Amino acid sequence: MTKNMLKATIAGLGIALALMGCSGTAETATADTDDQGKVETAVVVDETSDAEVEVVEDTTQATNFTAQGTELTGATGGVMSAADLFTERDLTQNADLTGATFYTLADGQDITITDEGVYVISGAAEDVTIIVEAEDTDKVQIVLDGATITNGDAPAIYVKSADKVFVTTQGENSLSTTGTFVADGETNLDAVIFSRGDIVLNGTGTLSISSSANGVSCKDDLKITGGTISIDCVEDALEANDSIRIADGTITITTPKDAIHAENDEDDTVGYVYICGGTLNIQAGDDGIHATTYVQVDGGTINLSAAEAIEGTIVQLNGGDVEVYATDDGINASYKSDSLGTPVLEINGGNLAISMAQGDTDALDSNGYLYINGGTVDISAQFAFDYDLGAQMTGGTVYVNGEQVYEITESMMMGGGMMGGPGGGMGGPGW
Repeated sequence: MTKNMLKATIAGLGIALALMGCSGTAETATADTDDQGKVETAVVVDETSDAEVEVVEDTTQATNFTAQGTELTGATGGVMSAADLFTERDLTQNADLTGATFYTLADGQDITITDEGVYVISGAAEDVTIIVEAEDTDKVQIVLDGATITNGDAPAIYVKSADKVFVTTQGENSLSTTGTFVADGETNLDAVIFSRGDIVLNGTGTLSISSSANGVSCKDDLKITGGTISIDCVEDALEANDSIRIADGTITITTPKDAIHAENDEDDTVGYVYICGGTLNIQAGDDGIHATTYVQVDGGTINLSAAEAIEGTIVQLNGGDVEVYATDDGINASYKSDSLGTPVLEINGGNLAISMAQGDTDALDSNGYLYINGGTVDISAQFAFDYDLGAQMTGGTVYVNGEQVYEITESMMMGGGMMGGPGGGMGGPGW
């Protein structure tokens, strides 16, 4: 499935921004900017829009709206806006069961869904896979209503084809795979929930996922907008090729690998993580949040312990409460996408607390530019800042080891003094 891309050239930095928010084929995409280079109005003309993005107006202001009881708060001057990335149905936590089909699980009996509709699954069984093999235009909603599936070598939910699949929880639900996954032809099935297309996790219930490999694997866009989700796995907990978007829900992750990982091996213009709400409690042995292109946090509560907490080419924190413990880098902007070019780490708002392990560790590390324009940053570390090309503090309240600081100093002496970079920070004249 092709994705709409809104690309704007950022003055001075020359970064091509790719916003993937719609299904269908974009015919044209244009962006107007103000005198500081910020995007004011973006118009995307799309033949087959899923009502996610058509016109974005004044993305420099916070975007607030309510859909079916879920409130989204978008970015202030962010690369992406929450309103662009979630449809009303994504945010609807209770399924409309009118005309729904009901299934009761039974040992060894797979459930195959071939048509658009709502399907309610309940009961407990072993060696069962819910298979979705619908048309590319079909939207399928799977309602887990007190469902327990325990498998030895296969996903509990396997989406082969559909336009979008919603996994909506009611009551308490549990999905697990305990052994080595068996491939489906050339498709390496390696997650308890495995989807070739877009998938949305939402609902009012709980979902416990236990995996001998990945927790949830999506080859397109993965969204979480509600529910209480816990994932205990051996490999990545949440992974997607194009994007991982989180608007709400309570998510608890324990893994020796990456907790949230967005990457497409064949396309480095995609692979981003966007968070604007919810509560995330993460224990990861490798990266907490990893993206090829962007990591943008506009809201939510994130408690994260990892080797490297947050990593992407461009990392932008605009809001939320983020508490990090890391044994390598706290937050790292590094060269992961050739299409984006120079890495940038920017903090515009929110509350960020970083505690670093001893040794050769950096709390805020950018292989390009580092900007602090707002928010509260509290760092406990031997090395607070590391940047290669330039850094600038234009606002915010920053503490390092209990003492308030008013400038960014180069901890590792690899950069070149205080400078704003070409055109200033991403929240300033260069954005």
